Amino acid sequence: MEAPMLPLPLSPHHSTPLAPPAPGLTRNLLLGPLIALLLALAAGIAPAKAQQARTQEAREQDGSGTLLLRSESGAPVEAPRLKADAAITVSGPTARATITQAFRNTTAEWVEGTYLFPLPEDAAVDTMKLVVGDRVIVAEIREREAARRAYEAAKAEGKTAALTEQQRPNLFTNAVANIGPGETVLVQIEYHQPVRQSGGTYALRLPTVAAPRYSPAPPAVTAVADGASAADPVPDRERIAAPVLDPARHAPVNPMTLSIDLKAGFPLGHVRSATHAIRVEERSGAERRITLADGATAADRDFELTWTAAAGAAPSVGLFRERVAGGEAVLAVVTPPASARPAASVPRDVVFVIDNSGSMGGASMRQAKASLLIGLDRLGAGDRFNVIRFDHSFDTLFPDLVPGDEAHLDRAKRFVADLEASGGTEMLAPLRAALRDTTPEETGRLRQVVFLTDGAIGNEAQIFSAIAAERGRSRLFMVGIGSAPNGYLMRHAAELGRGSFTEIGTPDQVTERMRALLLKLESPAVTDLTAIFSEPGVDAAPARLPDLYRGEPLALPARMEQARGTLTLAGRIGGQPWQTMLQLDTAEAGAGIGKLWARAKIAEAETARLTGRLSAEAADAAILRLALDHGLTTRLTSLVAVDATPRRPHGARLVSTELPLNLPAGWDFASVFGEGEAQPLPAPPRQRRAAVPTAQFAAAPPVVLPQTATDFEIRAWLGGLLLALGLGLSLRHRRAAA
Repeated sequence: MEAPMLPLPLSPHHSTPLAPPAPGLTRNLLLGPLIALLLALAAGIAPAKAQQARTQEAREQDGSGTLLLRSESGAPVEAPRLKADAAITVSGPTARATITQAFRNTTAEWVEGTYLFPLPEDAAVDTMKLVVGDRVIVAEIREREAARRAYEAAKAEGKTAALTEQQRPNLFTNAVANIGPGETVLVQIEYHQPVRQSGGTYALRLPTVAAPRYSPAPPAVTAVADGASAADPVPDRERIAAPVLDPARHAPVNPMTLSIDLKAGFPLGHVRSATHAIRVEERSGAERRITLADGATAADRDFELTWTAAAGAAPSVGLFRERVAGGEAVLAVVTPPASARPAASVPRDVVFVIDNSGSMGGASMRQAKASLLIGLDRLGAGDRFNVIRFDHSFDTLFPDLVPGDEAHLDRAKRFVADLEASGGTEMLAPLRAALRDTTPEETGRLRQVVFLTDGAIGNEAQIFSAIAAERGRSRLFMVGIGSAPNGYLMRHAAELGRGSFTEIGTPDQVTERMRALLLKLESPAVTDLTAIFSEPGVDAAPARLPDLYRGEPLALPARMEQARGTLTLAGRIGGQPWQTMLQLDTAEAGAGIGKLWARAKIAEAETARLTGRLSAEAADAAILRLALDHGLTTRLTSLVAVDATPRRPHGARLVSTELPLNLPAGWDFASVFGEGEAQPLPAPPRQRRAAVPTAQFAAAPPVVLPQTATDFEIRAWLGGLLLALGLGLSLRHRRAAA
């Protein structure tokens, strides 16, 4: 008979062995943790199923999944759902838009939601309404800080409130406080905008997504080579950033519907959209009703509508007026004749600049490269050129301008073909390099800069100041690439650079729009433009008229006591004088002209501030007066609406969150944000070939991404607690047996 096996000591410090386990204790030691594990799993199944049901319901209702964001307190909060509707009426040269944003709170919390959204860069935003249940609260225009204080006070008192602030002329935020559990709150924004015209084509553009913007790092981590002021180039970087969804992990959010009543004022020809599928209903020869063919669509690209006049019906002169307080506002739209040609071909020096930063990844990079190659092919025998590419650094292909011969063009085309998108968007140094003119005495040659980019930056003011100070005799032509270019940067840079702005939103627009641009570059501009009113006391904007290029009209808003007398426009085309005269009392009735005039005057004051023609104090005083007189949202004024009745119960907490945005269509998420969450800072900008002084900036911190979450932590703690209880029961059984 075998001797019984003695138990092993617990440790060398214990000479007394443990007693043999009591019968059934081994089973209890295993059974307790097993029960605890099953209980923990059961505790997690119900929330998981509930979360899954909520997610499925959200997908069915909004076409997207539930998204949990980090609130200000750090706790995960489900973001409010957002749906938007745009209703636009086009009346001749102007459009009136109403954007309705519906914020739906699907949680049991009281929520504040903040949403960053774009509008046209020339929009005159004058109305905001807050709709809570059956109550409609019309917003007031106030100085920005006063509006913010009123909003914060209402939020603290539990009142539903909304605040619309301009961060850029084309970038706004809506903050809505105290949205009740399960409640939907509407915010309606209204604005006027001008209709754009070029080469007989009329265009209306509605941005729908605010693209992520690259902001150069503040001076604390930057060495400024040229000794400039240590001011932060993007002091409001936090206000122009928002969570951005990775389309590989999240379905699109923020669905939008759209309808347009087009009243052109002349018989219509083609009406089309290159960006969206549309339905066009003919109401009359001059009127159409346009809707999205697919109904609600994701807000991930700009919407563009274009139309032309029926054959022989295009007006060459448009003259409109509107009664406003204290007088009349007039809008003159004149297209100079396109028949003038220079006596001889003028040789050109063309510098092509192409953005190959991360935001240009995917379709944008292909469009930019194709556009630049078309530009190279159009160079003439007497032309000279160079190519600059940039991300967080930049390269100049040749040390200086080179002839447009076969050998140099072949090398340039290979250089362009090899470009790939990555890195930050440090635009200032390559812009300065492109504007640097080493032969200013060669006035017999045209010097032109063609700049291809999506403009996804936050330091626009820095760019504008550089253009105004360093443009010399150069003409700057901006080419906006991709589904959501920064129109404010592009259009204003072209105005300051005395060039023009071309948008290329889809691949099939590359050839047509680049050829139209290159024709402008090769054609004589209308220069030395002046506008003379026969009646005194007329205030026109802008006071200094820009050069005009082939097919581009001059749109001149003015304010006067009464629309009478004449307006004489004069200039030179290809060295030959040109002049036309308009009878102001023949102007047709128009809408929104007074608002557009005020917006143009505000833009003129902003430009004067940036270029030093007005002091900051004088410019701000002029902007504030115009904004308050005309009820416009600007850098210095905001719209605020407050419900008079407190609604959030005393003591109930308010959670705040930023609503997420879609990544613009065609962008590559990894190229913009990198593969991981923490990305090293790229090297500062540098020029590797041409010896041009450059300012050096480190890259900006990564854009804040949404932090998705579940209730995993709660379930884990619950599971751990139940496991501990199970082990405690097992130990109790063991001691009882001992």
